[in-house]
Amino acid sequence: MLTDSQRATLAATLPAVQGALGEITPAFYRRLFAAHPTLLDNLFNRTHQQSGEQPQALAGSIAAFAALQLEPDIRRQRFIIDRIAHKHASLGVTRDQYEVVHEHLFAAIIEVLGEAVTPAVADAWDQLYWDMADLLITTEAGLYAEAGVKPGAVWRDVRVVERAQVSPDTIALTLAADDGDLPTFRPGQYISVQVPLADGARQIRQYSLTGASTDPRWTFSVKLAGEVSGHLHEHVFEGDRLHVSMPFGDLVLPEDDSPVVLASAGIGCTPVIGLLTALAETADPRPVTVLHADRSRNRQPHRGRLAALVESLPAGRLVQWYEDGADHLASEQIRVGTMSLDDVEIDTAAHVMLCGPTGFLSAMRGQLLDRDVPESRIHYETFGPELMRTGAR
Repeated sequence: MLTDSQRATLAATLPAVQGALGEITPAFYRRLFAAHPTLLDNLFNRTHQQSGEQPQALAGSIAAFAALQLEPDIRRQRFIIDRIAHKHASLGVTRDQYEVVHEHLFAAIIEVLGEAVTPAVADAWDQLYWDMADLLITTEAGLYAEAGVKPGAVWRDVRVVERAQVSPDTIALTLAADDGDLPTFRPGQYISVQVPLADGARQIRQYSLTGASTDPRWTFSVKLAGEVSGHLHEHVFEGDRLHVSMPFGDLVLPEDDSPVVLASAGIGCTPVIGLLTALAETADPRPVTVLHADRSRNRQPHRGRLAALVESLPAGRLVQWYEDGADHLASEQIRVGTMSLDDVEIDTAAHVMLCGPTGFLSAMRGQLLDRDVPESRIHYETFGPELMRTGAR
């Protein structure tokens, strides 16, 4: 843990380091991939590397964790650690990889900041790194133990037993094990899927599970976008095999019986489908409000299933927004444009669960806070790098 002296050094240098993270993180990845080129092809999402989103996400997580050591917020720190740990576990990250990251990250810090990295500065930031790494390693060890596997041993081969078209650009793939049932999972969780690409890379992406958590098979949906999803659309059919991870993810139903609001956009409906399936299985009596936004009804994945699940709930309510072609359908339940909470009743005691693009998440979070929904009641999943915030909003 940081000493008082190290914490003072951290406070004095955080603005400078935070301001330089835009240079430090690209330098880190350049060094890392030069020393370990297979990591770019077989572990990291190279699309997010090219777009700069992954370096930005790393910078955000470092800055957010550092800021929390100066102004502690246990709930926020737990959220950051849990979110990263679940993603790491789905990739099979192990303790030794933190040593590799440490080596190249601190070389990048020295490369960018030069003589400003005095022994005292290096000591404080080194301690910060290992404080964060130790929390992640411990949390990931717990996730591996809960999954019943050794650290990193999360991968298995499965068969595709069904392929269905759920919208013009979205397919659903159902997987089965060769030897018995696939493990159960918590509704809202995802699996990682690794596919071989034409250039020899084996890229990994995450997909939310949409079937019942007790089903001996796993089902996930794939929208046609990007190289891995494109590969699945073009090359994976019934009878083919896939390399997938155990399920992980922390967007799961809270254990209390508070009202629930599930808000999604586009393919972000997939974890919502998983959560709704669990609620419908038990005819959960709590109020459940489902809000969904899409480009158009014709291209909306799982439109019929979403409506049927909400209809099956004793206190379910569904409101949907469409940007195109829905003017003639406008009603209390079908609205035109992008999602707005202005005319939607939201119980401030509800747990609100969001999934969609980062712009959608940011907009919804802002609207919810404006409606006095406590931040502790707002939960979300994003299909992409986690862009951690350091401020209150």
